[in-house]
Amino acid sequence: MHQGVLYLAGQVPSDVTQDMTGQTRQVLASVDALLAEHGSEKSRILSCQIFLTDMSQVAAMNEVWDAWVTPGHTPPRATVGATLASPEKLIEVVIVAAAG
Repeated sequence: MHQGVLYLAGQVPSDVTQDMTGQTRQVLASVDALLAEHGSEKSRILSCQIFLTDMSQVAAMNEVWDAWVTPGHTPPRATVGATLASPEKLIEVVIVAAAG
């Protein structure tokens, strides 16, 4: 955290045996926990970057994302295809949020 802004870099799934839906749920649960730990929440996200190893899976990721975001507070987001450091990880999420 710096001057009231929380930077969550490189949130990745811990159980890589799951598909894109499962891995996305894990990552967003981790984001929720980290935001709460710092007195913030998902409606206070200022920006988000999502990296996917397979852009053909964007619909599966979006289904989980759309159910997770706070209605009326959807943050600006970039979603890009990328080769991640660990090939079994399908998604990585970077968040910038206002602290609580």
